[in-house]
Amino acid sequence: YGLGAVLSATKASAGLPQTGDEYDFYRSFPGFQEFCESQGDKLLHCMSQIMQHHGCRSHIRDRNKLTGVEERFDLVVDSNDVILERAGILLDEADGVNRSQKPIMPAGFQPPKIVVSSWNRKGSSSGSRSETFRLLHAKNVARPQLKFKEKVDNSNTPFVPKIFIKPNALKPLPSYFSNKQIRKERPEDLDVPAALADFIHQQRTQEHVEDMFAHPYQYELDHLTIAESLLSKPEPQMYKPMAETKLSFIDSLEDLVALNEKLCRLSEFAVDLEHHSYRSFLGLTCLMQISTREEDFIIDTLELRSEMYILNEAFTDPTIVKVFHGADSDIEWLQRDFGLYVVNLFDTHQASRALNLARHSLDHLLRQFCDVNSDKRYQLADWRIRPLPDEMIEYARADTHYLLYIYDSMRAQLLESNHGQPGLLQSVWNKSKDVSLKKYVKPIYTEESYLDLQRKQKRSFNTQQLTTFRLLYAWRDKLARQEDESTGYVLPTHMMIKISEELPKEPQGIIACCNPVPPLVRQQVNELHLLVQQGREMPLLKAEIAAQKKKGLTPIKKAEDTLFGPHDTSRGSESDNPQLAADEVPVKQGILFSDKDHRMDVDEQKISGLLAPARITLFQELETPDEMSLSVAQMKARRIIESFENPFRMYLPSTGAHVNKNSKFDPSSKIFEISKRWKLQSTEQQQKELEVKKKSKEEAKQQAKKLTEERTKAKQSYQESVQNITTVRQQAAESKDGGKKRPRGANEVGEVTPKPTKRQMKSTDKPQKTEPPSEESFKPFDYAQSDLKVFDGSKAKDNTQFDPNRQGQDFRKKKFPQGKKNSLSAGNKSMSYLSGKLDRGFRHNWPKR
Repeated sequence: YGLGAVLSATKASAGLPQTGDEYDFYRSFPGFQEFCESQGDKLLHCMSQIMQHHGCRSHIRDRNKLTGVEERFDLVVDSNDVILERAGILLDEADGVNRSQKPIMPAGFQPPKIVVSSWNRKGSSSGSRSETFRLLHAKNVARPQLKFKEKVDNSNTPFVPKIFIKPNALKPLPSYFSNKQIRKERPEDLDVPAALADFIHQQRTQEHVEDMFAHPYQYELDHLTIAESLLSKPEPQMYKPMAETKLSFIDSLEDLVALNEKLCRLSEFAVDLEHHSYRSFLGLTCLMQISTREEDFIIDTLELRSEMYILNEAFTDPTIVKVFHGADSDIEWLQRDFGLYVVNLFDTHQASRALNLARHSLDHLLRQFCDVNSDKRYQLADWRIRPLPDEMIEYARADTHYLLYIYDSMRAQLLESNHGQPGLLQSVWNKSKDVSLKKYVKPIYTEESYLDLQRKQKRSFNTQQLTTFRLLYAWRDKLARQEDESTGYVLPTHMMIKISEELPKEPQGIIACCNPVPPLVRQQVNELHLLVQQGREMPLLKAEIAAQKKKGLTPIKKAEDTLFGPHDTSRGSESDNPQLAADEVPVKQGILFSDKDHRMDVDEQKISGLLAPARITLFQELETPDEMSLSVAQMKARRIIESFENPFRMYLPSTGAHVNKNSKFDPSSKIFEISKRWKLQSTEQQQKELEVKKKSKEEAKQQAKKLTEERTKAKQSYQESVQNITTVRQQAAESKDGGKKRPRGANEVGEVTPKPTKRQMKSTDKPQKTEPPSEESFKPFDYAQSDLKVFDGSKAKDNTQFDPNRQGQDFRKKKFPQGKKNSLSAGNKSMSYLSGKLDRGFRHNWPKR
């Protein structure tokens, strides 16, 4: 009861809002605030009462708000130390350690009777007396595995059923199980685990693997029919008092055979098992209790482990009802240890669920139907103890003594709750049959087994901690199989997590993480230290990246592939490239000015290492796809792809997945459907897009025509206005001819000179060119048609002085004919100056005299 209360309180506390934003949000509501304050006062009051009971300081509520938290915490720590110290003293006294140490008492003083503890107290019927019992533990119990005729198979191989005789069979046992004794005559397989030897023999004889791992009574259970008498309302038969019921303890083969004969003559009997799992890797079935209407039996299954298959005759009889409570684990334990199977099972736990009772435990059923309070002190006791104490025998006997009466009562209630119809009762029989169809599965270690445990613990590790956790998990599993100990005995999970989180640098740190220290950890602490050091040597990366690298998603650099770049994300995996020598690497011609519709040839695609050829365009701009031109399906697919962007994209190749070529052209494949997803656009939408493009082109042409017409009109109007204007020189010439000096004033009409008109035309033409040409109609400017005299100005007169630079240029000009000189100046060297150093002042450039 105490353990259940602690578990329920822990679950309730875990469901409260966590400290931080969530708690502050709830704290803003006055109802939640008042409730927290009231419950907090109650908890503080209970704690102060407990502290008063143990003689500690208990003024936990009357504290200053500034230093109250620290003082209260110190009070709680001191009180816990006192209570735990007293509990340790009382446990030592119950164990008999401090029995000889008696306190010094004055003469005539009579000490009061001390009750050890509430969990070790048994109240009598009168309630005035109390009896105390010694603690039942097994520190020095001999390992029963040493006495077994067949060694326990802890190998990392699947479980193979132990049955070799099939009584009450409608379908005969497969030849593999019936000829199982041949294994003893196979000397070449003696050093191999039993399951692996069976698998090797199966491969030799070419038998079916399905027979090895199938349920031997699958056919019988599928064709099982429940008798009509079991679906009708029974009259519950009252149980006998335990004092008047005969109890038989069976530990010999003769008694077991006699028990089997008795059970075959009955119509129903109750069964229960007692199990031990702490000092064995797979676990041990230590005791079996069987109760009939008249007698109780307790079987020592450790002594009769290899002979328990005899009971298959009664357990598989479809006319006999076997009553269990919570048989899920019992069915698997019977198969694992004894090769026993159950046909025609009734599980009272399934009946309790069908009746929607408040609780489904056997203790609750005993109180409700039999008015019996069971003693659960020995539920977790060590059932390997031999000889068994009387208290443990009585506890084991009570589990099945009342079970047949509960079976009758629950059948009657199932019919009454369903108005006399057998539907609900039939469903319980069907669920019980499903339980009996369960098969035992041996725990198998894989390289990823540690991940399941890590998810259950809800711990986040970095790469070093995760590597250490994986190595410790593998070490624990291997040692537990070798020593036939449970993983909890070798290294408990919470200690393994503590070591993985702390990563101690010394062996003493590993010992400090374990309290108490497991014996095998103390023996092999140096090996554990090496494993922790191996984990510490891992580079600190995120666990997800480490997992991806372990799976091989990151490309590995190969020296012989010259086309590989570690940061190149525009290519596929390296294995897709052809492996060529350095002199055989194909060369792909680069394209400087490429059209958008340019495509690689088929032969080039086969030999090219790069999937995306390099292209350079003049005035390159970022291409932003127009969302209006995309269809609805394309926009939806684009949003989905963008939402699933991989954060580790830089570590992955762009096309790492291998796609079969045949699947691309197979209409039934998913790849064909994905490759054609862009072609799902309707014809109507395509026509609309074409019409929009045509309209835009026509509008662009019309705008271009309007611009050209405006330019021509502006030129004509300018020329007409310039014709009637006379220049200053013309006016001066007229004044000389007439003999009179005319003042500088308004211009008169005269002839037009070409120079000012060209400059004015240049100035008027410049502001009209406002819009740049579109990229589609762009053409390089031909400088051969340009007038370069604008940059030269008026012709300078020839200087009579010696200029070496000028004569050097003239000297070079004489070497070329006139046609070549014009083509050279009009072509490549137009609008450019001489590159490199100036030639002025260098002696070698002077002309020869």
